[in-house]
Amino acid sequence: MGGVAETHTGWTFLTSHARVLATIAEDHRTRIRDIAARCRLTERAVQKIISDLEEDGYLTHTREGRTNSYRIEPGTILRHPAEAGMTVEALLSALAQHDARRDGRTVRPRERDSESAR
Repeated sequence: MGGVAETHTGWTFLTSHARVLATIAEDHRTRIRDIAARCRLTERAVQKIISDLEEDGYLTHTREGRTNSYRIEPGTILRHPAEAGMTVEALLSALAQHDARRDGRTVRPRERDSESAR
């Protein structure tokens, strides 16, 4: 999802949950503080979102010393009926391809998925 954008007001297409999940997909050992800064949320909001994602089976974490390592469950189906059948893997793949085009990189469709499944 690239670097932190300028301040924005009004509505956006992606939810905070999608932004947090995409940020974790980029670095499965990222800190809550860094997720909050990247997504322009409070640390408390990020903790709540991670809790929501874990509760509904989209994400798990393990403690590694003083840090967490997150694992995205790529086969989990998105919640909204309009996305019936779409998986987290498909969403993250689409976001990765968008970011790659924007940054002038080439990303193989499964490249990000194998990284996020660690």
